[in-house]
Amino acid sequence: MASFHVIAGADDRIVRPGIRKIGFADLTDALRRGFDDFMAKPSHIMFICIVYPLVGVVLAAWTSGGGALQMLFPLMSGFALIGPFAGIGLYEISRRREAGLDTSWHHAFDVRLSPAVPAIIAVGFFLFAVFIAWLLAARAIYISIYGDVAPASLTTFVSDVLTTSQGWQLIIFGGLVGFVFAVVVLCTTVIAFPLLLDRDVGAYEAMATSVRAVAANPVAMAGWGLIVAVLLAIGSIPVFAGLIIVIPVLAHATWHLYRKVVEPPLG
Repeated sequence: MASFHVIAGADDRIVRPGIRKIGFADLTDALRRGFDDFMAKPSHIMFICIVYPLVGVVLAAWTSGGGALQMLFPLMSGFALIGPFAGIGLYEISRRREAGLDTSWHHAFDVRLSPAVPAIIAVGFFLFAVFIAWLLAARAIYISIYGDVAPASLTTFVSDVLTTSQGWQLIIFGGLVGFVFAVVVLCTTVIAFPLLLDRDVGAYEAMATSVRAVAANPVAMAGWGLIVAVLLAIGSIPVFAGLIIVIPVLAHATWHLYRKVVEPPLG
């Protein structure tokens, strides 16, 4: 592995990749290409991603048994915040397929050989910090409305949230705060990990390039964020089973989104 470097690339230079303008047609094409990557070897990708619905079931059981039912939704929705990091192995599969290389499932773990691993870890720590901050914020909102008392049961809690003024306060304030966290993650990491796999530009420039990509394409990137949120919500409905398909398709599509919005290096 190359020397430990995080802020800049391996040669300590800050290189600013060029940004293209994209539209909604590019988003749909990225999704189509992501689905094509998924269908190329769906059994391998599904094997890798079955961990996501399993984690969802475990979290549901843990919160219900640990007197923390009020944290189930923040925990599950928080997956969207760390999703860009969780999909990194699938970006590698798409990269290899694009290059005409072998795409067997074990190559998803080739990320560990990338010279950009230190920068990838740094951005991963950033996402984990955002995830923890979201959980703390969600807990503070719940306590400010209901007090430090756990719900008696999931059924009672859901009914209370949907039918009382306190519940709607929780939905509104929690939704607004969650939206802010989601925007931060979208702006800073939407194409950061694919960029680092493709080019070792350093953590700072990878995140800065994501910010520039969103600034240059605010409407399209907002649309992408909405697509991700809707598909994750749909995939979570049947006991999280749909995530086995949704997660890899979105991850592969993110690689193709990166290819569309970031210009290739000169030379």
